[in-house]
Amino acid sequence: MGKTKRPGNIDPTAPVVILVNPQLGENIGTAARAMANFGLSELRLVDPREAWPNEKARRAASGADWIIEGARVFDTLQEAIADLHRVYATTARPRGMTKTVITPEEAGREMHARVAKGQKMGLLFGRERWGLTNDEVSLADVIITAPVNPDFASLNIAQAVLLVAYEWYRHVAGESVGMGTAEAPPVTPGLQMPDSRPATRAELIGLFEHLEAALDEADYFRAKDMRPVIVRNLRNMLERAELSEQEVRTLRGVIRALSGLRSRGGAAERSG
Repeated sequence: MGKTKRPGNIDPTAPVVILVNPQLGENIGTAARAMANFGLSELRLVDPREAWPNEKARRAASGADWIIEGARVFDTLQEAIADLHRVYATTARPRGMTKTVITPEEAGREMHARVAKGQKMGLLFGRERWGLTNDEVSLADVIITAPVNPDFASLNIAQAVLLVAYEWYRHVAGESVGMGTAEAPPVTPGLQMPDSRPATRAELIGLFEHLEAALDEADYFRAKDMRPVIVRNLRNMLERAELSEQEVRTLRGVIRALSGLRSRGGAAERSG
């Protein structure tokens, strides 16, 4: 299998992911894939059960080969975290320890603040079946716990990595969402209007008047005293739609087509 080129935007200050005693190569690979999705690149393995390097991990990484190739293996957790300034242990279970407990969202903000001060962060994830031991958690500074369904709180390794990595990357991406390409940058949240723009007030008023004139011609407002109320309701409805300039033109074309159909129908009746 060919190697995937290492991306050029790797951030060396991003948190390190540490997997303690992972059982299956496939789970290491899917964790690496989750890391790549959200800008993490340094993977450390503590006493993996299967031999390393591991082809199953590479295949499961789905192209995040640079993470698998760069993974470092340690015999003990103490060795794996020796150069780190702050370590976050992920766990769903209460531990009965005097430890600060934060959410992934809070962890994302805190890690960025500490990285800005030159500190190196580590994210600690436990075994597939039972997570981290209390002794391992005791080596961390902070516990990260996500709000999960108490009746089904267990996350697999890749899910846990993805959850925390996403909160880290949210602060890297800023307001942008989605995938940017060479042809188009990532979008920002909110209404998107590709190849168009928001309609101006003049364009909207033109639509209102066109529609109302067509309704008058069709004798829609039979209760004349209700006309102002109905007109306001129609205008409010169209205002809420946040129409684009192109959509206004489309709607006016629809009104013209329906008006023409009605006119042709009336002419046919008169000539019949």
